[in-house]
Amino acid sequence: MQTAAHVLVALVAVIHAYFLVLEMFLWDTPRGRRAFSTTEEFSARSATLAANQGLYNGFMAAGLVWGLIASDPVAHQAQVFFLSCLVIAGVYGAATVSRKILYVQAVPAVLALVLVLSAG
Repeated sequence: MQTAAHVLVALVAVIHAYFLVLEMFLWDTPRGRRAFSTTEEFSARSATLAANQGLYNGFMAAGLVWGLIASDPVAHQAQVFFLSCLVIAGVYGAATVSRKILYVQAVPAVLALVLVLSAG
């Protein structure tokens, strides 16, 4: 069970590292606009905000990686904390921005959190 939890936590970390790249470096490109369904005008105007958002996603990924490499009890606590943050942010994003965020962010974090809590 713990191996499955670690694999899922790592997958969530990779997803959020990818969000960092999309939001910080690819936001104002065709790929970034396609990923977030934005127009050229909107992406140009909001690039700074997106980069800030990407930085936060990078912090979430870093926190999950820390949770994977730290020793217990810190490892378990870090994983629970960062996954909980992602669940809350994903639910909020789904309610305020797009339902897609629920499936892309909250659901993987919930699944990882359930496994981490079950293995812990």
